[in-house]
Amino acid sequence: MKLWGGRFEQAPSEVFERFSESLSFDRRLLEADVRGSQAWARALERAGILTAAECERIVTAFEEILAEAARPEFFAGASDEDIHTFVIRKLGERAGNLAEKIHTGRSRNEQVSTDMRLWLRERIDETRALLADLMEALVRHGRRYADAVVPGYTHLRRAQAVLWPHYLLAYFEMFARDTERLREARRRTNLLPLGSGALAGSGIKIDREALARELGFEGLTRNSMDAAADRDFVLDFLYAAVLIMLHLSRLAEDWILYSSDEFGWLELADAVTSGSSLMPQKKNPDSLELIRGKCGRVFGSFSSLFVTLKGLPTTYNRDLQEDKIPLFEAADEVQASLRMARVVIDSAVLKPEVALQAVERSWVVATDLAEALARAGVSFHRAHQLVGKLVLESLRRGKAPKEWTGEELAAFAPELTAELAALLEPAAGLATREIPGGTGPVAVAEALEAAERRLAELR
Repeated sequence: MKLWGGRFEQAPSEVFERFSESLSFDRRLLEADVRGSQAWARALERAGILTAAECERIVTAFEEILAEAARPEFFAGASDEDIHTFVIRKLGERAGNLAEKIHTGRSRNEQVSTDMRLWLRERIDETRALLADLMEALVRHGRRYADAVVPGYTHLRRAQAVLWPHYLLAYFEMFARDTERLREARRRTNLLPLGSGALAGSGIKIDREALARELGFEGLTRNSMDAAADRDFVLDFLYAAVLIMLHLSRLAEDWILYSSDEFGWLELADAVTSGSSLMPQKKNPDSLELIRGKCGRVFGSFSSLFVTLKGLPTTYNRDLQEDKIPLFEAADEVQASLRMARVVIDSAVLKPEVALQAVERSWVVATDLAEALARAGVSFHRAHQLVGKLVLESLRRGKAPKEWTGEELAAFAPELTAELAALLEPAAGLATREIPGGTGPVAVAEALEAAERRLAELR
C-alpha cells in the first residue's frame, strides 16, 4: 500500500524502493505514530469528517495494532515504504475502507515531525533521569570519601591539593548543565506541528489547541512552512547529547589514568573491567574505554544531521528521512553510556592513602605558601619567586615539602617565617580555601548538601 501514486503511470523500480525505504529503522516510531493518529482521528471527528462511530472504530483498531505489536513477528515480511504506510495498512486490515479517511487533511511531513517529537521527548525524560542517577552516584561516592585529599592537575601535572568530593562535584556541575540543555531541548521539541499540512496548513478546520492538549504538547508550531522543514529540535538534542558524551569521555579518561599503575589511587571493580587474551596480569578499563570510544559515534550523529540540513531549500525534502538514524543512535549510545558510567562510579574504590602520598611527594602546597606570603604583605610576584626557589632547592636536595622545618624555612629567606611550615601539610592549605566554589572542607560539605537539594528538585 502507498499513500500516493495516482499521478504515476509506472510503479517505482525495485532498486528505488529498496534505496528509499525507511521501515527498517523508523519502525521505532510505531507507538508515537499510532498515538498521533488516534488524536488526529478525534480531531477529524470534531471537524465533522468522521462520525463518532467511525472515530471510535478507528481508535479501537489502533489500540489493537499496539497490542499486536508486542508479538515478535509483528513486522515479519513487511515491505511497506515507512512506518506511516505500515500503520495505515494495518489499520485497513481492521477498519476496512474507513482507514482511507484517517489521512484527511494531514501530510506525512507533519506526521513524521509529530512522531519524532513524541518519541524524542520521552527519550529526553529518560536521559535526564539517567543523568540524575549518575549525579547521585557522584555525590554518593564523594560522601564515601569525604575527607580524601588527592592531587588536582593542570597540564596533567600535579598542581594543587583538592578534596576528592570537590573533584567529583566538578563533574556534577557539568552534568547539571547537561540536564539544563536537555530541558531546553525538550521545551523546543514539545510543540505540535499537526495542522501544518505539507507546508501551507491544513485545509480542514482542525482544532490544533485541542490536539496539542490531548498529545501533551506545550504549544503549537507557529508557521506551517517552518514546521515542515524544522529539525532544529533534533539538533538541540544531539548537541546536548554531544556534550553529555564529551563530559563522560573526560571522566572516563581521568579514571583510566587514575586507576593505572602509574597513578594507582583508584581501583575499578572486576565487574567493569576485562582481562587480556595473552597477558594474564592485565585488568583493562574496557567499560571506560568504550564510553570514550562511543563519544565519537555521537559526535558523528550530530555532524551527520548538521551537514544534511545545511543546504536544504525550504520546506520538506526527502533528505530529512536521514534524520532518524543519527537521532536513534545518539539516544541509544548516550543512555547506554550513562548507565555504564553509573555502575563504574558505584563500584570504584578510592585509595586515599596512595593519593595522599602523591600529594605529599609533590609541591602542590607551593601556591598555599605563596598566597600566605601575599596575605602577610609580600607582593605576590616576590612571593612567587621565593617559593619557586624553595621548590628548586627541594628538588636539588631530593627533599619533600613536609621535611622542611620552620627554622630551615626562615633560614632560606626572611619572609618565610617559621609558622609557615604548617602550610607544608596539604590539609592546612585546603583550610584556606573556604570560599564558595572552593575546595575547603566546609565549602565542600556545603556544596555536597546543595548538590543533594538540587538533585531532589531535578527529580
